[in-house]
Amino acid sequence: MKTKGAISDFIEKYYLHFNAAALVDAAKGYEAQLQNGSKMLVSLAGAMSTAELGKIFAEMIRQDKVQIVSCTGANLEEDIMNLVAHSHYKRVPNYRDLTPQEEWDLLEKGLNRVTDTCIPEEEAFRRLQEHIFKIWKEAEEKGERYLPHEYMYKMLLSGVLEEYYEIDLKDSWMYAAAEKNLPIVCPGWEDSTMGNIFASYVLKGELKASTMKSGIEYMTFLADWYTDNSKNGIGFFQIGGGIAGDFPICVVPMLYQDMERTDTPFWSYFCQISDSTTSYGSYSGAVPNEKITWGKLDIDTPKFIIESDATIVAPLIFAYLLDM
Repeated sequence: MKTKGAISDFIEKYYLHFNAAALVDAAKGYEAQLQNGSKMLVSLAGAMSTAELGKIFAEMIRQDKVQIVSCTGANLEEDIMNLVAHSHYKRVPNYRDLTPQEEWDLLEKGLNRVTDTCIPEEEAFRRLQEHIFKIWKEAEEKGERYLPHEYMYKMLLSGVLEEYYEIDLKDSWMYAAAEKNLPIVCPGWEDSTMGNIFASYVLKGELKASTMKSGIEYMTFLADWYTDNSKNGIGFFQIGGGIAGDFPICVVPMLYQDMERTDTPFWSYFCQISDSTTSYGSYSGAVPNEKITWGKLDIDTPKFIIESDATIVAPLIFAYLLDM
């Protein structure tokens, strides 16, 4: 049996109560799922790719610690943007003090701010646009249709971006996923930058909307994948809230209730890292037990909620799983 590393030893020794203890419990629960032969879905909300989660998440993918990802369109594209434009990003540590005029000045410089980090429009957005459009157009001319992440995989594996690489390729979780052809679900892709760009080509008559497979096709894909892979259970590790989590977790009640497949197993593990306050009607702030009433989790499903910053918590849990 592999021994744990210094980071794992540190959190086991000092993370003993409250959210710290929940972090350790969740990490051990995740590890137990994999040891029991269960698979794991990881959902990425927020701006985890711009937070450079890929530095450790890529290794999770390479070591088969995650079998499927659900992410927003932003996380899908922003990992690749960081890959090709890292040196052009601008950090704004005093972002809390910016005036509206200073925010406007960033816009005029083509810098789109995500908390303390600005994504460069020309080097990131437009650099991807040039190449992804050709891949979309080529598929359309062949009468082919793909899901949003499949086009991204094609672009990464084609090598057309290699001349732009500005970080170590091993730190890109999307490249690690493309190499494994890891299943991805990307609900609401249309509200991402690349989704907006695709829509603009449709409006201009340069692409057909049907060239891009839809969210319904993501759900039907996920339904088949869940059915084929749930024999030993599938866990759900949710970073943040929103559509990246809500969309895939619904596949279980859909199969059980709407498809009337009453032998469909519930999710076998659930953990959410959230800084959302538990409140009225908030999905992100809903405690795990509420999901029992929706037919997503069983009474006995191991459930964890870590109320903290995902940019702090997720790397620690992943480090534990990687024996760091």
